[in-house]
Formats: sequence, C-alpha cells, structure tokens
Amino acid sequence: MAISAYLRRLRQYVGHDLLLIPAVTAVVTDGEGRILLVEDVDSGRWILPGGAVDPGERPADALVREMREELGVEVEPTAVLGVFGGPECVTEYRNGDRVEYVTTVFACRIVAGEPVPDGEEVARFRFTSSEERDGMRVAPLTRHILARTDPDAPGARFDPPSPSGAADVPEPVRESPGKR
Repeated sequence: MAISAYLRRLRQYVGHDLLLIPAVTAVVTDGEGRILLVEDVDSGRWILPGGAVDPGERPADALVREMREELGVEVEPTAVLGVFGGPECVTEYRNGDRVEYVTTVFACRIVAGEPVPDGEEVARFRFTSSEERDGMRVAPLTRHILARTDPDAPGARFDPPSPSGAADVPEPVRESPGKR
C-alpha cells in the first residue's frame, strides 16, 4: 500500500505541506553480514525497507506489516538500532507530498518466507556489502542510517543534538482577540 487511508485523509486538509510522520526501518542481514536493500519503484533508489506507523499501531507491528506488504516475508524484530529524525529525514515524493520521518530502526530477522518484491513499492531487492553500496544509487536517508548503526553492536544510536539547539520552528498562528 503506497499511502495509508489515514495519510490520504490528512492530505485532503494539508495538501502537499510537510507532515511529521512516525516510521519504522528494517535492517536485515544475511549469513554473510550483508544488509537487505530494496529498490524503490518511484525513485529507483535503493533503500532500507520500512514505512509509516499507522494510528494505534505499535512500531514493531508496523515493521512486521511493512515487511509482509513489501516483500512477503515474516520478520522478528530483535533490537532497536536507533531513532533518527531531522533534516536528513525529509522526503519529497514525485506528487509533491513532503514528509519528515522520525524513524525507529530495528534489527530483524526473516522467520518465514523468501523475499518477493511487491511491484507496487519495491521493484527488486538484494543483500549488499558496504563496498557494493558505494556503487549503487542508495538514498541519502539510507546512507545516513547505515553510517550510524551496527546490527551487531548493542545499544541504540541517534544523532546528537545540533550545536545551535532546537530547530527553527515557525511561530504558531495566533488568533486575534476579536475572532472568538
């Protein structure tokens, strides 16, 4: 499913404006330590599999659902590798929709099935070494996550606070006293 019913309803109100979206990302390794990447149908870039968390859904459940939808496999999340958000996580889709993901990155293992691309979101998949990824069209967010996580190291990673502190957030629109 390319966009959930929840996001479709939100888009009716905000159009293409930036939305902050909770998301999940899977880091799956094979027996040789290579990492599973999928080729995104829309962009042609290689990315880590995952997607948005729906309202009322636990992040681990969202990860299991996304892997089932995109690759037809059942996975078991085994650890949280990190949580990432910020300017590196802003994406603009072909239709002009803008999102900023705050993504929980999970290590996980395939417990049932063989990966098969869904053809709707995922064109192909492959397990890749870091050397192979150097020559591939890997999405910037995927490179950002992979540079900061290690499926074999304990503990979750995150980007440290920026030197300037909090991001610039626009002032909220204030109602004038006469409009109540």
